[in-house]
Amino acid sequence: MTHGPTVRRIDDPDEEGPDVRTAEQRDVPRVAATLTLALGDSRWTRWALPDDGRMQRLTRLNELDAGHRGVGTGTAWVTDDVTAVAVWEPPPGAPGTRPLPDDVRAALARELPYLSGPRARVVAETEALVTAALPDRPHWRLRHLGVRPSSRRRGLAAAVLAPVLVRCDAEKTPAAAAVFGWANVRFFRGFGFQVTETTRTSDDELPLWVLVREPLALS
Repeated sequence: MTHGPTVRRIDDPDEEGPDVRTAEQRDVPRVAATLTLALGDSRWTRWALPDDGRMQRLTRLNELDAGHRGVGTGTAWVTDDVTAVAVWEPPPGAPGTRPLPDDVRAALARELPYLSGPRARVVAETEALVTAALPDRPHWRLRHLGVRPSSRRRGLAAAVLAPVLVRCDAEKTPAAAAVFGWANVRFFRGFGFQVTETTRTSDDELPLWVLVREPLALS
């Protein structure tokens, strides 16, 4: 008999955890640095960004699409020392969030093709595949998650995910994520995400899973 993964509740008031807060403008450089350290050797990074200046490209990408996006919309959560980061794209008009600032939107449109270089077309096509596979109802999409290698295995990823996942349960809203490795699938299944789409990047180079977490019943 096959059993599903054990779903971990992350809102247990009796379980101590690290302090987590929303990111502020002063945190943007550390948000970018943390995600670059966490993801610098990931399969996605090696696939999406050219060899030439890869780490500089990744740092700028994280500065824009994680730091400025998350701070501007009020959807980035960090540990107090910014060694762990989670950045979400909220449902339109979600209370307590703000629309993506025009200057950040313009910078992303202008710089993302340059940062991806010759990979820009397949990255954009793959993003379109992900977007098409996301829930067609309001949901929170996890765009970035990372923990510095020196701070792993301390529950920090769960801690920075908690604010939105707890909110999703309370508001009966799904959460979604796209990943490029099976280890990440296993990780997210532990929080109640389930695979809803299994495909590959538009150039067939990497596997791609889209996962959706339906809100858990509150006891």
